[in-house]
Amino acid sequence: MDAPGFLSVVPILATLGVAVWTRNVIVGLFVGVFTAILILRGLDPVSGVHGLIKDYFLVQILDKSNAGTLILMTLIGGLVALMERSGGAAAFAAKITRVLVTRTQGQVATWMSGLAVFFTDTGSPLIVGPIFQSVADKLRFSRQKLAYILDSTASPISVLIPVIGWGVYTMSLIQSAYAELAIPTSEWTALLSAIPFQYYAILSLLFVPMIAASGFEFGPMAKAESAARAGHKPLTVGVPENTGGQELMDGFVDSAARPILIWLPLLVMVGLLCWQLVPLGFPLSQLPGGAFRTGLSTAYFFSAVTLIALMVGMRVRSMKASMEIYLGGMSRMFSIMVILVLAWSLGAIGRDLGTAQYITALADGAFAAGYVPVIAFIVGAVISFATGSSWGTYAIMMPLMLAMADGLGAPMSVTIAGVLSGGLFGDHCSPISDTTILSSVGANCEQLDHVTTQLPYAMFNGGISVVAFVLAGFSENMLVLPLAIALQMVSLIVLIRWRGVKLEAYRLAEG
Repeated sequence: MDAPGFLSVVPILATLGVAVWTRNVIVGLFVGVFTAILILRGLDPVSGVHGLIKDYFLVQILDKSNAGTLILMTLIGGLVALMERSGGAAAFAAKITRVLVTRTQGQVATWMSGLAVFFTDTGSPLIVGPIFQSVADKLRFSRQKLAYILDSTASPISVLIPVIGWGVYTMSLIQSAYAELAIPTSEWTALLSAIPFQYYAILSLLFVPMIAASGFEFGPMAKAESAARAGHKPLTVGVPENTGGQELMDGFVDSAARPILIWLPLLVMVGLLCWQLVPLGFPLSQLPGGAFRTGLSTAYFFSAVTLIALMVGMRVRSMKASMEIYLGGMSRMFSIMVILVLAWSLGAIGRDLGTAQYITALADGAFAAGYVPVIAFIVGAVISFATGSSWGTYAIMMPLMLAMADGLGAPMSVTIAGVLSGGLFGDHCSPISDTTILSSVGANCEQLDHVTTQLPYAMFNGGISVVAFVLAGFSENMLVLPLAIALQMVSLIVLIRWRGVKLEAYRLAEG
């Protein structure tokens, strides 16, 4: 289209509206690309779908880098499923629980176990949670607090690691957007440069040990902790239907499982990745995206082979059962692959419609370029809260905000971080988010109790993140991160002195 107009943004508006209305990002993205093809090719739906499949879906799937991403995502799904069902992570967490005698130790140990299970955001609450339920009851911290710790060590750690599913998914969106904008930087370099600006994820991770060490709580969490310290029995709810929770929890405890089932496959993966990529300059030099995807796919494959061999050799699972878990994990990635193809296609059609140029023209002069990252954070949070999907939010927001940042001259690294942090923040606050649901399942507490007790903590870190994104948007200075952490600590001290509830450290009586 020679002169992009309002029609060029209608597909984006349709995507947002339908995704929020149906709470289904796949439906929203499909409606968006279908609307775009009708605008571009005419109002014949049959020829529109024909053109959509022929000129966009197939083109995106057959693209060399995109095909490599889809293969890699299936391999990641298979390995993650094996790790979730091997029992190795549960064995690791069980060893830690034997030496815990104080509330602070129990909460920090839960936090550390959640960090160790970084390879799966949805599985982490269901791996760590059941192990620490009895610990929480014994040391008298609430199931709501346990759910908060599980939720704060699921997605926040995953979004910071570029070599797992979160990073691969994000890099594919960045690569597609950069290709449309003719930006030569590799997606690997772009994602790494954004990590120091992912304020919400980093602040959320740090806040857990701060709260645990201080013994301080505020909001509804203070009441829950006071009740737990007084010895009130927790209200448990079991595993809700349609969450997939029972299927996962059934595979976590096995008397033959050992921590080696987790650390050795990960060691194999890291070792093979370095063996292949270090000669190319990894991690100091910019790598071609194809080399990274191929190297990571190879590493994930042999890591899975190692884990299957361990599971069969230790008689944790038979070869048949292990292969069923592996292939089932691959199939679990189908919906993510559909989102990726739809997101890539929406970006390509948006280029043909001139969506980026129109949005940039509207934004030019309306606000300073430095505000783009904080806008990405706020809008991403709203979409993620409404849909309950951080990944779906990334698919919608990444091409849009990167095009705006490129057109206005805003810092790309901070904008990428704004999209990622915004999607994560909204996901943390949303009662329909999968990690919110699974964290309450893992802690075996009421979902509404988890949402209401976690919300003030999420808002606390979200508010600091807004300030940080404004500062970083204008300065693009990595020193904003330590400044944000200092602001977090000072704000917590002020809150303690103002209206918080200080809980004394609790230690079990001997004997």
